Amino acid sequence: MRVVVTGATGFVGGAVARALAAEGHEVTALARPGANRERLAGAPVRWVEGDVTDPATLGGLFAGAAWVVHAAGMLGRAGVPEAVYHRLHVTGTENVLAEAAAAGVARLLYVSSPGVLGPIRGEPADETAPLAPSNPYERSKAAAEQVTHRYAAGGLPVVIARPEFIYGLGDRHVLGLFRAVQQGMFFYVGDGGQTCHPTYVDDAVCGLLLGLERGRPGEIYHVTGPRPVTFHELGETIAGALGVRPPWLRLPKVVAWLAAAGLEAAGRVTGKEPPLSRTGVAFFSESRHFSWEKAHQELGYEPKVELQEGVRRTIEWYRSEKLL
Repeated sequence: MRVVVTGATGFVGGAVARALAAEGHEVTALARPGANRERLAGAPVRWVEGDVTDPATLGGLFAGAAWVVHAAGMLGRAGVPEAVYHRLHVTGTENVLAEAAAAGVARLLYVSSPGVLGPIRGEPADETAPLAPSNPYERSKAAAEQVTHRYAAGGLPVVIARPEFIYGLGDRHVLGLFRAVQQGMFFYVGDGGQTCHPTYVDDAVCGLLLGLERGRPGEIYHVTGPRPVTFHELGETIAGALGVRPPWLRLPKVVAWLAAAGLEAAGRVTGKEPPLSRTGVAFFSESRHFSWEKAHQELGYEPKVELQEGVRRTIEWYRSEKLL
């Protein structure tokens, strides 16, 4: 099967591309000119240069492809203008889907995020929950989902998967969290009782591939870890695996928010990314937890890696790479 993967130089896209190649598929990986391709070093993939925001570079990319995985994207960072997220996630998705429709691909998987639902109160949110994005990244992903639904209604066999808080081998996005715990600098916003929903990368890749192969066109599937955990449990688990003192400091949200605003202002002067942003404070002060029951019932998805084991494996990899 010929498969094209956008975002193949990233953590999630690279992991999906490697898994597809390991299954024997003929994988074409899209990379922007000059992008670092080390994630797929040694993997039997064919590289093609292009940019999802430039439709001229996508011409003919999907010709002869049976499947497409659209994983190109950028996670939330301080100081990134909203227009940048919109161009990459919304315009880029429009360009990819238009080209895929013209090529007549048999299946397309769009990698979104359950962050489009915003903070969650009450029971874990399922795929029927209304969109309620709360920051520029989430708003752009929600708008991209609307583009995807429009193409699905027009007959493109596209499936939406929403993997949440992915960590594990190959990840550097949450490395700062592990380093903060190791250095005794991690603190809880409030009492640390808010929830997040970590997903180990192996589980995430399994769920994404199941969505690609078995998902119903036009449908959405949450791909998450076995269970939501509190930030207190997350901090304690990381500290235990690192063999360091558990986090103990608790700050009111308003104090953390003001500190983050100051760090962001300093970052704009120095040109360096701040160690804490207001978006980060929001993440650690709000609850996000999701139901993966639909993916289980329709796709056979069942996450297997519990937090303690996933954290252990992640730290082992960080240390092997001399990142911790």
